[in-house]
Amino acid sequence: MDITPSAPIETIGFGRADEMSRGVLHPLSAQVAVWQLGEERCCVAAIDHIGFSRPHANALRDKIGKILSLPREKVMLCFSHCHSAPNESASPEYYRLVCDRVKSATAWAMQNMAPVYAAWANAFSEIGLNRRKGCDTLDRRIGILKICDSVGGRLRFLLLRLTAHNNVLKADNYLISPDYFGAVRDTLKQEFGCPVMVTQGAAGNVAPRYFKSAINPPDAADERFIRSDTALKDMARAVLHGVKPVVASLHPQKIGRLSMYSRQITLTAEVPPYPRAVEIADEARRYCGIDGTGWLNQVRHLLQNGLHRQWEKVEVQYFSLGNGCLCGIANEVMVEFALRVSKLLQDDFFYFGGYTNGCTGYFPTEEEFDKGGYEVYWSMLVYYGYHGRVFPLRRNSASKLIRFVAENAPNGNAVHLM
Repeated sequence: MDITPSAPIETIGFGRADEMSRGVLHPLSAQVAVWQLGEERCCVAAIDHIGFSRPHANALRDKIGKILSLPREKVMLCFSHCHSAPNESASPEYYRLVCDRVKSATAWAMQNMAPVYAAWANAFSEIGLNRRKGCDTLDRRIGILKICDSVGGRLRFLLLRLTAHNNVLKADNYLISPDYFGAVRDTLKQEFGCPVMVTQGAAGNVAPRYFKSAINPPDAADERFIRSDTALKDMARAVLHGVKPVVASLHPQKIGRLSMYSRQITLTAEVPPYPRAVEIADEARRYCGIDGTGWLNQVRHLLQNGLHRQWEKVEVQYFSLGNGCLCGIANEVMVEFALRVSKLLQDDFFYFGGYTNGCTGYFPTEEEFDKGGYEVYWSMLVYYGYHGRVFPLRRNSASKLIRFVAENAPNGNAVHLM
């Protein structure tokens, strides 16, 4: 379904003083896939957006669930983390439009179900680069789920898992766009003749290799990144180059397993002492031009009311089909999360990612936590109002979450963690 706004609208993604859109580069879309095996039914939706607030995301999941007679945990929203889409929190009208279109897509999907076979595989590509110069840690997998008719074998649907920030377009772009996810969908649909759904991985510290901008953005500031007027198509061509031979070699089979479920873990974040908060705000202003006045006021308010710690209940959701599994949380997790969980499970078809059922801020590894910077501290000064806390989750939260994700995975009972 098309979810492109019809008039100029406030966007979100760059923390600019002026976030109003100035036209449409490419239309935005929402996609819905409904799955059923025996009594198990679930839904995966992919939406061109940076990530709804959790209350808005959960309300939409409930609306979808009502149509399908399902509880919330049977509905997974995969946000593309596009930085050139509307701010749904600032526009109730746009949020209602998206909900209405997604509900219509859900009803249509339910009415047009057909028996299918499935197969998973991985292609490999370096469509992204680690933001930290000198660090080459990447999730090079392009997860591929190929769906064909059970009779006749016609290709019906492709689902991809990519891991690179969806911000080829930088802060000097004011046009509405799905960014490179849209180019990937269009390019692969033309090649394979079927709908293509793209989901985002653990891309918190992975920037796209190609970018289109007249400025020198902080996340593409060295010689590794390629400035290109055709950057969106360059990204799509790189994905197609990796995916095409793998799709051709895949032979979908009858699906033996389908499940979707959620588990909850509660993690904590400190409220910084006020002198430390002033230091962080000063760093953010000097290095990123971020005005931390509102954030400082919120920190002061919390401390004056005796609040020195905040809690976040993290929902970990799993979508398991055949021998593959998409798993996600609402945070912007670093690429190391996906790699470490996959290694613990010894499973290359387990794909852990972020931007699932909302977006609640960066979730750094211990190593990134120690380095500080935008992903750890400074982004909180811009988006604290959306995340419900003013500081990153505690340093040891990364290890806690990785263990929790692995232990609750479909084959996690066999994992022996140190």
